Amino acid sequence: MPTLSDKKAIVEEITEELKSSGGIYITNYKGMSVGDMADLRTEFRKGDVRYKVYKNTMVKRAMEAIGGYDELYPFLSEQNGFAFVEEEFAAPAKALKQYIKEKNKPEFKAALIDGDFYGENQLETLAAMKSKNEVIGDIVGLLLSPVSNIVSGLQAQGETIAGAVKTIAEKGDE
Repeated sequence: MPTLSDKKAIVEEITEELKSSGGIYITNYKGMSVGDMADLRTEFRKGDVRYKVYKNTMVKRAMEAIGGYDELYPFLSEQNGFAFVEEEFAAPAKALKQYIKEKNKPEFKAALIDGDFYGENQLETLAAMKSKNEVIGDIVGLLLSPVSNIVSGLQAQGETIAGAVKTIAEKGDE
């Protein structure tokens, strides 16, 4: 049985996890073997996701201490695992989606990403989210697009003008 100081240390650990994370996913791991849990953790690690099992009451205490997690409280029941993610918010969803497809477990319950709540029916939405690097690439592409359009437009225009001048010059020689 954990002592009071052990419990305080665990709540502090959870609090730090929450503070350093941009998102948290809650899953019900009921019926999963130790081997299944190890496999799932391995999949999560590929996406730089930390997956941990804590007592729901301790997670709730940590959430209450920070604030802003009210929408997740109803999901803090049963046997939960918690996936903490810093930046690549879709990584846990992609790993879960693939794992659930193969093993039919764990059950995705809810997520809170950057303050936005996602319910049990929104795993597909989360998995479809673009990563930070993909969004940056899209922005850079959009910023460069007008420049490349102008350059190609000027090049085409220059060719048209040069072609017109050449045609006029050739007609003048006749």
